[in-house]
Amino acid sequence: MNLPPGFQPLFNNPHLSTIAGNFWRRRIDETRFPAKRVLYRTEERNTIVVYEHRPPTAPRGQIVLLHGLEGSAEAGYFASFAQEALVRGFGVHRANLRTCGGTEELCETMYHSGLTSDTKHVLQQIHTRKSGPVFLVGFSLGGNVALKLAGELGFSEILSGVCAVSTPIDLAMSVRALDRLSNRIYARRFLKRLRERISRKSLLAPHLYATEGLDSVDSIWAFDDRFTAPLFGFGTAENYYETQSAIRFLDQIRLPTLVIAAKDDPLVPFAMYDHPAFSSNPALTLLAVQKGGHLGFLSRSKPRFWVDGVAIGWMENILKCSGKLQPA
Repeated sequence: MNLPPGFQPLFNNPHLSTIAGNFWRRRIDETRFPAKRVLYRTEERNTIVVYEHRPPTAPRGQIVLLHGLEGSAEAGYFASFAQEALVRGFGVHRANLRTCGGTEELCETMYHSGLTSDTKHVLQQIHTRKSGPVFLVGFSLGGNVALKLAGELGFSEILSGVCAVSTPIDLAMSVRALDRLSNRIYARRFLKRLRERISRKSLLAPHLYATEGLDSVDSIWAFDDRFTAPLFGFGTAENYYETQSAIRFLDQIRLPTLVIAAKDDPLVPFAMYDHPAFSSNPALTLLAVQKGGHLGFLSRSKPRFWVDGVAIGWMENILKCSGKLQPA
């Protein structure tokens, strides 16, 4: 692919990039692109909510978005990406992972970093509508889900391409990075929200979620060891990270896949991308910039949200090469 021009970051400090990227105002023009709330019953006791938007003309394709840890379909990075994609003629599907976005009552179990079955179900349903090629874009934890699913699928007619942004492809390495003193602000925020989620779920499904010892859980690793791993049959956090990290599935990816990363990401050590698949697997493209933080990538000049244009341009390039690109 033709790589975009060099990224000029608005901030040189990775924490400023990360925090500013999180709080920067972004919006979808819902007057022009109204949202439709769609329910997908992925299992007998689990239903996820996806907000779908249509472009004003026949869509060039469909883009499904997956959010990060303790995020939701209301994430700011979803809003700017969706707006850009809709303006350029793509349909957009903003997915909530299990129990996210106020959907605890619709889901018996919560999400985890390698849960691909829900996303696969949504993609299959969208594919059956025959409304254009389908792309999957995952941010942070959602990127791990997207890459793992791409590896599980190999060649697949339900997907035309996958993009992953600021993705912890090695879950254990990323969780250890959260324990650094410099990352305490992020770890506390994630842990607080995860504890609150367990407390809410204990009221709805006390047979699955016991709150004993919840206050003593002082790290993400401890949380996953106490709750996530046993709930989904992984046993321990270590085994959960080992089996569900996308890094184990990179060699099996056969779909066009773009991975966007910043070398200064405080939550995703860039060392995890030193994997031979990025040079040996022709389906994989790693686009790494020196600075950008975690899900930041704010540009010094407009357009401000650099990732959005890069990822959507990459999708347009795939469609152009396949002869499927329709005029915007």
